[in-house]
Parts: sequence; structure tokens; C-alpha cells
Amino acid sequence: MSEGRKLRFGVIGAGGFAEVCHVPGLQSHSRAEVVALCGRRLGHAREMADRLGVPDVHTDYQELCARDDLDGVTISTPNAVHAEQAAAAFARGKHVFCEKPLGMSVSEVREMLRSAEASGKVHQAAFTFRYTYGVQEVRRRVRAGEIGRPYYMRQRWDGYGGLHPDWKVGWREKQELAGGGVLFDMGSHLLDLARFVLGPIESATGFLHHVPRERRDRLSGSPVPVETDDIAAAWLRHESGVRGEWFMSRATPPHADNAYLEVVGPEGALQCALSRGNVERLRVSRPTAPEWKEIRMAKEAYDGEPHGLGIMMRSFVDACLRGSLDGDVDPSFEDGLAAQQGMEAVLRGHAGPEWVPLDATG
Repeated sequence: MSEGRKLRFGVIGAGGFAEVCHVPGLQSHSRAEVVALCGRRLGHAREMADRLGVPDVHTDYQELCARDDLDGVTISTPNAVHAEQAAAAFARGKHVFCEKPLGMSVSEVREMLRSAEASGKVHQAAFTFRYTYGVQEVRRRVRAGEIGRPYYMRQRWDGYGGLHPDWKVGWREKQELAGGGVLFDMGSHLLDLARFVLGPIESATGFLHHVPRERRDRLSGSPVPVETDDIAAAWLRHESGVRGEWFMSRATPPHADNAYLEVVGPEGALQCALSRGNVERLRVSRPTAPEWKEIRMAKEAYDGEPHGLGIMMRSFVDACLRGSLDGDVDPSFEDGLAAQQGMEAVLRGHAGPEWVPLDATG
């Protein structure tokens, strides 16, 4: 492409995350512009486009993907439609950035990866935590041997939000649209993060729990059942031998220093906060000095803004300009497939674990 020409993008999805992440993140790159937004409700999409300075609005994603003036497409829609929207974009020769989880099943995501690779275009999955300073520092320090060879990892993310009386039911709480609750929404993140920091996962298991209740539907205002899981836990075994676990919940009290990744080795442990960048924290603990000690990072880490979102979206623009992802950081659809396989392992573990009665242990 000519030096200095801006890449032109269309965004499929006119929900909250498209407004706070996809559109402004792309617009924050000097070589990108968002020229089209697609949403199911024309009036809502038009209002959002006007707020964000996007000139064109569509209600049909096929129509948006068929435009000859777009270089790439980003997808911020319910999980159930990711596959068909990505396929339409690849078929029209567009680079694609897609929200996590990529799809509803391993077989669906395998097909997404096949069409992505066949297209020859950039394909990137939206794993935000990779782009925060704390996560990148933990990964760098682990690889540099700062805590010795790691043997254990744990992650935690929990809170009471899903039980609040004013909490509304959106598409993530509807099984047909989401495929899962906290497992699909946050579990996909934590599975990718475990792989990003510690390498491939060999096997996994876990369990889910759902709290039966009704809440008001975000659109209709009528009481409807919450259908998807509220609590998820997993146990992981990495190819390197590292064992790991994570716990996430929207139905339990928040833990102190909520939302963290911790990696432990014989010479100490490293811990970082998990957020969109608005909360950054890096700590170290040693066997000889077990109390957590703060490690200062670059001053940009402490701006209090969700900077991980902008860094992630600009990384997609950079990948489109190069014609390839940054293999050291950017997650591809192949990484999205690995996360989907991890979620499937948790689902299978939940469906058929071996529960051993204590009186059968002799």
C-alpha cells in the first residue's frame, strides 16, 4: 500500500464494547479510520456512529463486508454469530479482528481457522490481557528465569455483580447467543493467558455452577431467567509440567486484590493484576522474604486508563500494515482455537468428573 495512506475499517456490532474499545481503539492509530458501523437496530447504530464520528451505518453485515473500500473488519457481536461474520469478511478479502471466544464449539472454530488461513489475511483474536504492562512483565521475567523453573500458576477473578438486584440480562446470559457464561466470557481470557505466559496446555478439567434466578432483560425490561454459568473453575497441566488453576465468579464476594495472575517457582513468585489496563500491579515474593514487594513498571502503566484496549486495537492496525501479526504478542485464530479447546475440556470435566466417596478410600 502507498506510504501514509490510512487503512479503512468497518466495525460489526454496535454494543458497549464496540463503543469503548473497537471504534476508538482503531481511531487512535494514525494510519487508521473507521468508515462504517454495522448494528441490528438502525437508530441505535446511527446515534453511536454520530457520537464517534463514523460516517456510514449498515444493518446487514454482508453488505458491510462486500464494500470494496474496506481493508479490515472487526467483530464485536454475540458469540453465536462470530463464525458466519468472519467467514463473510474473509470471503471478501478483509483482514479480521474477532472478539473472544471465537465461536461456540471447537469444530466451529476449526472451520474459522481454516477459512482464515485460506484467505491469506490477518486474523487476530481479542485477548486484551496480553497487552497490559504487568502481564508482559511477568512473562518476560518468567522467561528470563527470575523465579527459577515455574511449577505452579493460579489466576482469580470474582465478584458479586451477577447477584445484584439491578443487574440486567444481556446476550451473555442467554445460552443460545453466548454458549456459556463466565467460562466463555472470562475463561477464554484466562486459558489464553496461561498459554501466553507458560506455553501450551496439555490437559484440563473443571466445573461450573449456575445460580437459578431471574433478572430484567436489558432490552425488554421483562423478568427473564439467567441461563449461563455464574462460577467456573479449572485445573490445568502444561506441556512443560507446570500445574495451574483458576477460579472466576460473578456470584461470590470479591477476593482481596481481586483479579490477578500468579506464577510460582523455586526462587519466588510473580504476581500481576488483571484488568483492561486501568489497574496495573506487579509484585514479587521470595522464600526468604515472603511478603509481596511492589516492582515499579514504566510510568505509562499507572495512567489509570484502560490502555490495554487501545494498545490491542492499534496492534491489529499494525498487523494489517505489515500483513502479519507480531508472533511474540498478537493472538491469532489458532490461539483462539486453543482457548476453545480448553473451554471444551472444562465442560467435559464438569459433565463427567470422577467423584470418589470418602468411605471408599479404605
